[in-house]
Amino acid sequence: MEKTFINPEGIAPPISKYSHVVRVVIADTALIYVAGQVPLDPNGKLVGKNDIGAQTEFIFKQIETLLQSAGASLSDVVKANIYVTDISQFDKVAEVRNRYFATNPPATTFVEVSQLVKKGWMVEIEVQAAVQL
Repeated sequence: MEKTFINPEGIAPPISKYSHVVRVVIADTALIYVAGQVPLDPNGKLVGKNDIGAQTEFIFKQIETLLQSAGASLSDVVKANIYVTDISQFDKVAEVRNRYFATNPPATTFVEVSQLVKKGWMVEIEVQAAVQL
């Protein structure tokens, strides 16, 4: 088994000690784990203040970049976990999610939480992908 820990340039550095992406190769399959992504630009500034749609859009673009850094794409995603601070915003988040996963939508968990790590963050998304080598 081979493990690669990735924190690509162009993504805000982790706010504590973790990797944005871990790629695990077992036999002829690469499993890609993308840590929960939040609406922070590369300089650590909040994106889409008070706009969950803009935050979700930004996060999915970021996830695309992170998957590419590990040799995967959105079409390889098999599981997504979405955490929101206001479940009444489900439709806005789902609309963006559905555009990014127009075909072969992954298994998804969608949960309301009381808060995320930083004030102003309205959504956090993590994904797992599988790539046949």
